[in-house]
Amino acid sequence: MRGGVNVSNNNAGAAAGGGALYGLGMFGAWVFFWQQADTFWGHLFAVLQGIVWPAFMVYKGFSALGK
Repeated sequence: MRGGVNVSNNNAGAAAGGGALYGLGMFGAWVFFWQQADTFWGHLFAVLQGIVWPAFMVYKGFSALGK
């Protein structure tokens, strides 16, 4: 305890692992969608899809596990 604040880093690695996995999914989605695009707007949409696609995959995965 330093200065009246208790600092604990017991679970710091767990959050970092999830962020790294999301980042890998995002880069993979960018590569896939970028290759599919052939116009300027298609490439712009590919960047946006790459950002949100991993979140949809996680949602669909958990939905399938819940059934």
